[in-house]
Amino acid sequence: MRILPILWALLLLMLQGVTGLSPPRASAQDCERRGGFCSLRSCPPGIGRVGLCSQQEFCCRMRWYP
Repeated sequence: MRILPILWALLLLMLQGVTGLSPPRASAQDCERRGGFCSLRSCPPGIGRVGLCSQQEFCCRMRWYP
């Protein structure tokens, strides 16, 4: 019974790489279609993060945008 937590942790580590469990990646065009813009490392104050443009860029958009 002691091995079950170890096997469970190993299974979760293996599933992290499965498509659908990792955060979605989008392009700058997808971000612009959603009414946003790409910003390096963080969004300006008062503007919310709505997605990812790349590994270090976030898709930002005004919070009141429909």
